[in-house]
Amino acid sequence: MDFAQRQTITALTRRDITDFITSERVDWSGRLEEVALLQRVWPDLDSMPSTDNRFPNGAGDIWQHRVNNPQDWDEDWIFDDHRFGLRNGADELFVEFLGQMLHPVVRPDAEEVRRLLTFFNECLERDDWELVEVEQMSGKPVFQGRRREAVKSPTQALELDQYERLGDPQVLRDHLRRVDRDLKNDPPAAIGSSKELVESVCKTILDDYEQPYKRGDDLMDLYKKVQAVLGLNADAVKDSKRGSEASVKALQALVTTIQALAELRNAIGLGHGHPDRSPALTRHGRLAFNSAVAISEFLLDTWHVRRREEDQASGASGR
Repeated sequence: MDFAQRQTITALTRRDITDFITSERVDWSGRLEEVALLQRVWPDLDSMPSTDNRFPNGAGDIWQHRVNNPQDWDEDWIFDDHRFGLRNGADELFVEFLGQMLHPVVRPDAEEVRRLLTFFNECLERDDWELVEVEQMSGKPVFQGRRREAVKSPTQALELDQYERLGDPQVLRDHLRRVDRDLKNDPPAAIGSSKELVESVCKTILDDYEQPYKRGDDLMDLYKKVQAVLGLNADAVKDSKRGSEASVKALQALVTTIQALAELRNAIGLGHGHPDRSPALTRHGRLAFNSAVAISEFLLDTWHVRRREEDQASGASGR
């Protein structure tokens, strides 16, 4: 892999991460042999110079001193081996190594992956880097390093784990991952996935309330049904005329945003067999994505608040 020698991830950040791996006794190669893990980042390992003149290349001396005689080198020798540059090499190389450490083939324990990911990102954030989910393998996330941007990455935009009524949030995660994948390279697809995210949220809420909807219902049809079951109306702020008026304005804006999202998708997103190439740019994709996240978060939050209120009312009436 040809990484440019750029360094914005500081020596301090690298040291904090590698010290954590050492102190927590994290097996960085996971269930792979060390040579196999390293070849995922450095595929030219067979042409890398050896530090032992008995072996022709790096793969040979690593095998000798870490597989054949595993006590020859410390378990964390990799961090101080100048050939790999994890202390002072390119940023992309460092985060690629961390991403491979978390790969499902390397580390199958989801809880351990979550713990390591949290710590790695806490450290990387200081230097405007992060590890983000870019795809899934057999239902498990695959991570890749990238520079952080002003806008939160799509895959992390909604904290889906906090919504206990979401029995399986995978559908929503899939939409977010597709937005993340397509935002720069295929904005029309990202716009379409943003709209589908809101549609899936609406259908999830309607399913929870056992409210029917038709296969052909468009986004506004679905939202109007959700609006009814969640009681999104002028009485949203009880005992406050001024609050209710403000709520009405906010809800009207919500409806306008939903309409705009649907129209944006129809105009420049994927769908309806447009004969011409879409003029959508990344900024249009971000507009659709940010609108979809705002709508989705509001609906998910309101849904859970309403259900808790209903549960409390049911409990009170049963006493």
